[in-house]
Amino acid sequence: MDTARQLADDLARLLRHEHGAMADFLLALARFDERQRWRELGHTSLFYFLHRELKLSKGAAQNRKTAAELIQAFPEVESALRSGELCLSTVNELAKVLTPENRAEVLPRFFGLSRRDAEAVAAALRPAAVVPEREVVTVIRATGPAPRALALVAAPSPASAPPGHSVHPDEPPRSVIHPGEPPSLVTTGGSSTLPAAPPPPRETVKPLDAEVARLHLTVSRAFLDKLEAATDALGHACPVGNAAEILERGLDLVLAQRARRHGLVEKPRRSRGPSRADLVPAEVKREVWRRAGGRCEWTLESGERCGCRRRLEYDHVQPLALGGASTIDNVRLVCRPHNVLAARHVFGDALMDRYTAPTGPCSAAPRRSRRS
Repeated sequence: MDTARQLADDLARLLRHEHGAMADFLLALARFDERQRWRELGHTSLFYFLHRELKLSKGAAQNRKTAAELIQAFPEVESALRSGELCLSTVNELAKVLTPENRAEVLPRFFGLSRRDAEAVAAALRPAAVVPEREVVTVIRATGPAPRALALVAAPSPASAPPGHSVHPDEPPRSVIHPGEPPSLVTTGGSSTLPAAPPPPRETVKPLDAEVARLHLTVSRAFLDKLEAATDALGHACPVGNAAEILERGLDLVLAQRARRHGLVEKPRRSRGPSRADLVPAEVKREVWRRAGGRCEWTLESGERCGCRRRLEYDHVQPLALGGASTIDNVRLVCRPHNVLAARHVFGDALMDRYTAPTGPCSAAPRRSRRS
């Protein structure tokens, strides 16, 4: 019979193999990403390749994407992962603060840390101007009357992410949240500020009831001023001044505006034909949008559909510049990154680099493509 020590030694050996296999995977992934080979498979970023092609969860994809990027910039990260001194659950925090100047000092400080401890170290190293944003929705019980106002907590405007901090497009902004009572101002150093909010729960959504939810959102002082002005403007329509109702009316206006832009109205007007300002007739937009279900129609190399619902654009399968027509069959609904990727396939990188951000289709909002 194997002794406990023998079993423990076997487990330690298997763990070393696990660390080595993960390091080998990340090295291969870094080489794959360095040449952007994911683009050849129809993906718009390494994250989407990992999530859609390799079927990793978004969290697992983000951790591996960040680790591969860190290895490209700091090769010593690979040996730390291989030895087990650094783990995947802490690489995102490490990426926020690691720089070429502090690499020798900062990297060892993350060895052997849990994610919570790594967050604390990163917070201590990160400049004070970098304020993380969190937006968390938790559901409340549908007992008693609905709350009369949303609890909004003002916070400083977020700064741009530190160098090396990579965030995938679908990741929601991280902002501080504070449930409960409406905010009360306190005075500090002659200026009005809001009390600090407690740390949010790790779950983004905690379903307790299917109908009523409480929204915790970090906002700027300007946002609160606009909310107050909107409450005054709708004093007759919303005499109670319910912040939730005011915000919902604003969302209704945004959705109605989008519906009009895509021709999704009850009595659409007949189009007089496309102009240079509107190259796709309203009736074509309307039918294409309905056919796509408001999702990106791009088909990946694996045959799976992209399905993204953000930054959608109308794209000509046969480009206008090559004689394509603005017909239902020749127009498709695609997300902005895949619109740019389609243009690169047709016109090449050299030309499209003049119209898009040089950092790649998913890393930043590129300037307008002239394909469609």
